[in-house]
Amino acid sequence: MIRVQQIRVPLNHSRDNIEHKIRKILNLKKDREFTFEIQKQSIDARRGKEAVYVYTADADLGMRPEKEKKFVEKIHNNNIMLTNDKPYHFSQTGTASLRHRPVIAGSGPAGMFCAYLLALHGYHPVILERGKTAEERRQDVEQFWKDGILNPGSNVQFGEGGAGTFSDGKLNTLVKDPSGRNRFVLETFVRFGADSSILYVNKPHIGTDMLTGILENMREEIIRLGGTFYFETCLTDFEVKNDRVCSVTVESPMGRQQIPADVLILAIGHSARDTYEMLLQKQVPMQAKAFAVGLRIEHPQSMINELQYHGADMRYLPAASYKVSASMPDGRGVYSFCMCPGGYVVNASSEEGRLAINGMSYHKRDGKNANSAVIAAVTPQDYARFGDSPLAGIAFQRELEERAFKLGNGKIVQQLYGDYKEGRISSGYGDFASQTKGESTFADLNTLLPQELGQALIAGMERFDTYIHGFNRPDAILSGIESRTSSPVRILRDEQFQSAVRGIFPCGEGAGYAGGIMSAAMDGMKAAEAIGALWRF
Repeated sequence: MIRVQQIRVPLNHSRDNIEHKIRKILNLKKDREFTFEIQKQSIDARRGKEAVYVYTADADLGMRPEKEKKFVEKIHNNNIMLTNDKPYHFSQTGTASLRHRPVIAGSGPAGMFCAYLLALHGYHPVILERGKTAEERRQDVEQFWKDGILNPGSNVQFGEGGAGTFSDGKLNTLVKDPSGRNRFVLETFVRFGADSSILYVNKPHIGTDMLTGILENMREEIIRLGGTFYFETCLTDFEVKNDRVCSVTVESPMGRQQIPADVLILAIGHSARDTYEMLLQKQVPMQAKAFAVGLRIEHPQSMINELQYHGADMRYLPAASYKVSASMPDGRGVYSFCMCPGGYVVNASSEEGRLAINGMSYHKRDGKNANSAVIAAVTPQDYARFGDSPLAGIAFQRELEERAFKLGNGKIVQQLYGDYKEGRISSGYGDFASQTKGESTFADLNTLLPQELGQALIAGMERFDTYIHGFNRPDAILSGIESRTSSPVRILRDEQFQSAVRGIFPCGEGAGYAGGIMSAAMDGMKAAEAIGALWRF
């Protein structure tokens, strides 16, 4: 296959336009037949230039490899090359036999992709999920947004698919992975119902409304392959014999149950605070880690579109996104996170008496507002007053969430940016209203964060205005509190992906090794690979 880069076509284009451009770039005759597959799509909307789509595609001219090589060498174009992509391969080199089926705690991206790989290769995994199935969970979440009555076991954080199910389904990642895991994850999503465009768009996303059906399909395939799911079933303990895990204890509506296990994959997600406490009591090595906290900001999506696309025709463009960051004089980073074009600010609480928020978009991203978290980095030094426990960061998060809950009596607390700087409670919205899932109320958000973090956010938002004019507009809407950006804990593991308690494999975002759907899914795959390198079943 011959890879052709920098295929530039108008916004209003067809597949025939792409084919014509490839033919021209490769200098092919009009009657020369070939096929092509799009590998990447991006948008070039730089100021002063006409906005265009830019593609990378792999063309098959029906040549033998040696002729392809000569063809490419003859063209002398840096945008034309031979492809060297390798498909993902799961290697089973383990010779020992597992006595029991591997147990996976959590069905978020890490847990689901670990389970899927293990099921594909005959391990018949057992998946424990404290929450409900995706379809049942969606009903609970929508009811919570309507009446404010929280189900601690089934909410935005807990349930099939993990926290990512109610965040937008963003599939972009900065992880470099030449082994093909990234592509495998995307192809798996497509296999189970996602639009095939996620295989090549620059910033792929699925959308909260589409994820439910995809998760159902993936679950059914894992079951067909011999896996077993237990929903509303929480890991509460495990037993160790000769320094190895030998069984796990779970709590469910059926009561307490012990399951024999010589492999336990911890894909627990970043909000499983009771599980962290159990692991600490069981002396599983963990450490506190850096994370970030802050507020979520809303702007009109039309403003972001205009600034990012410079007036290009929106009939042929998706809702625009952005990513901004700045380093403060003291070295603290402030940056945007989980940007949701055409999205909603959502009540993402999972504990009684504590408020946490997040952002969410549907597949079409057709909401009126853009929202993003604006967060400041925090390190264990920032929450040292909670002691040197590995769980000190959780104590810090809980304090922030309790303040937010009390400030708004459980509702999402909001303030216009201009009022936030002046320290006064807003009396109403400006030129645009907020879009939320869950009730909201105005309050003084200055009381939420420690002073140094609040000042860092203001300095960052002022800096961001130099990148995106209007970012600091006085009627930009702030909401709080964004506290669950990533895990404040890392569950230590070695090169074999095992804890010091042998047979335990921490993985994903909750274990502190990922930050989003894609990286978590790939980390779950790595855990499955580590098991395959040691055992057969």
